[in-house]
Amino acid sequence: MSGDGAPVVSVDGHGLRVAVVAASWHQEVMDGLLAGALRGLEGAGVTSPTVVRVPGTVELSVACARLAPHHDALVALGVVVRGGTPHFEYVCQGVTAGLTQVAVGTGVPVGFGVLTCDTTEQALDRAGLPGSSEDKGHEAATAAVATAVTLRALAPAPAE
Repeated sequence: MSGDGAPVVSVDGHGLRVAVVAASWHQEVMDGLLAGALRGLEGAGVTSPTVVRVPGTVELSVACARLAPHHDALVALGVVVRGGTPHFEYVCQGVTAGLTQVAVGTGVPVGFGVLTCDTTEQALDRAGLPGSSEDKGHEAATAAVATAVTLRALAPAPAE
């Protein structure tokens, strides 16, 4: 199970501005991921998160890039299910690189809640739905908030 060894994260995110960007493909999985992310943010004390829906997982990066200057943390949620073409690899690689670029380039943490699964059943098992073994939306939101809190505590980078 991919959740083995996951840390237990408890963090106080009061006062943080957080945006959740969620793809629309695979509605049942996405509804579970989004609900889990919102539960995670509520549990961390984040109030009134911005929620943005985009058509697909590829669009997560550009939406996060637009939102980053106005938020302390971002949560990107999507699902890509392997098919019979190389499309799966291209999308997974592209979204991973794009979201990493947003985080490193802006200094705004991006909680990575993109499921990359071989089957729809695997995605449903990670979506935080009743009967799911994992709640990746919640995990992504908590990771984003915890990282934002950590970054706030760091000394500012020296000016060059």
